[in-house]
Amino acid sequence: MKITAILVLKCSGAGDSSSSGSAEPVVLANASDVSHFGYFQRSAAKEFILFVGRTVAKRTPPAQRQSVQHEEYMVHSYNRNGLCAVAFMDDNYPVRSAFSLLNTVLDEYQKAFGESWRTVQADVTQPWPFANEALTKFQDPAEADKLLKIQRDLDETKIILHKTIDSVLARGEKLDSLVEKSSDLSAASQMFYKQARKTNQCCTVL
Repeated sequence: MKITAILVLKCSGAGDSSSSGSAEPVVLANASDVSHFGYFQRSAAKEFILFVGRTVAKRTPPAQRQSVQHEEYMVHSYNRNGLCAVAFMDDNYPVRSAFSLLNTVLDEYQKAFGESWRTVQADVTQPWPFANEALTKFQDPAEADKLLKIQRDLDETKIILHKTIDSVLARGEKLDSLVEKSSDLSAASQMFYKQARKTNQCCTVL
C-alpha cells in the first residue's frame, strides 16, 4: 500500500465574492513521494499529481467526499466548505482510512492557519511540515484506522466513487484538452502524456 501525495487546496467560491466559479483551485500545501517512479519520470509525475489534484478538487462540491479510480490508483477528495484535501493512493488502501486521513489533514491545516487560506490567491510553494509527516506516518492504514475510531461520522457519510477521471469531468469536457490547457504541465509532460495515452500507459504517469 502506498500514499503518493497529499494536497490541500482552496476551491473557488471559498474566498472573496469576486471568485469565479470557473477559477482554478489554489494549492495551499503539497507533499509527494515519487521515489517509486523512474528517475526521468519524477518531474512529470509531480506535475501530473498537481494537474489531477487540481482537476478533481475543482469538481468536488462542498461537503462532498469522492474517490476517482485511475487504473491501479485512487484519488480521494474531500471538500469542506471550500477547503479541499486530496490524496493519491494505490487502490489497496482502505477507503474509510483514506477519508479519515483527509479529515485529519483538514483539521490540522485549520488549526495551523485558521481561516487565512480564504484570502490566498496564488499557489503556496512553502512546505507544510504536517503534510510531509502525514505522508510518512499514514503509509500504514492502521495509523489512519486509529483516527477512524474517533471520527465516527465517516460511517454515515456517502462517498461517491468514479471509475475513471473522465467520469468526474462535466459533459463536453475532455481530459486531453484539459491537459493541453493546464499551466501545471510542462511541454515535456504534455508530450509524455500523449505518448502514454497512445500506448494505454497513463498509469505509468499517475
